[in-house]
Amino acid sequence: MFDPFLEHLHAGLQERGAKAQEVDAQFAFKQSEKQSSTIRSWLWAVPGFRRWRVTRLDAGDTLQVLNSVAYPDCSLDHPILGVDLLWFGARQKLVAVLDFQPLQQGEAYLQRHYKELTALHERYPDLSGEETMRSFDPNQYFSPWLLFCRGGAEEAQTSLPPAFEGFMAAYWQMHDRACSEEGQLKAGEVADLQLEYDRYSAERDPAHGLFSSHFGKPWADAFLSDFLFPARL
Repeated sequence: MFDPFLEHLHAGLQERGAKAQEVDAQFAFKQSEKQSSTIRSWLWAVPGFRRWRVTRLDAGDTLQVLNSVAYPDCSLDHPILGVDLLWFGARQKLVAVLDFQPLQQGEAYLQRHYKELTALHERYPDLSGEETMRSFDPNQYFSPWLLFCRGGAEEAQTSLPPAFEGFMAAYWQMHDRACSEEGQLKAGEVADLQLEYDRYSAERDPAHGLFSSHFGKPWADAFLSDFLFPARL
């Protein structure tokens, strides 16, 4: 279900001069013992970014997942990109979270970096859910304008594709604008905030349970700490 989204994401990265980086073999590809699930991950070296990772889990009709997180260079203080798309086939349930994840929640920071996402949030009211994120404090690393949806097949096929493409375009626009402006945070502060984001996310990531159920807890633990949220530069 999410392959077109993955292709759009990777094509956009390559247009920006991204180069694929080697991923530890144990994380690049993993198949479940019953061979019913596979998970693939990519790392990209992208101009203007310290780290950009992508993960695609395919469990057939049971579960589909696409996740991506991008950390800007520490010379840039703009938000982290966060993409989480999940499809639960048995329940015909879509969960989509697209956000510019803020390093800070201050009004000045939000005003500087959220012009594009605010406009997108207004354009897609059906993806502007008011439901509180259950595993996270929404006032920590989520913005007031995140695109969040708990829907079904209709949303997955109609609203989500253009919203995803618009979201990626908006993030690139925000990034380009940030590159042309002077940041308000020093590189050391940005580095510390990005590492704190990793530590916070690793403690609360709801996907860990999914990975454990499909690929075993030892592998899921290592994947979480060494690939998803390594908390090191």
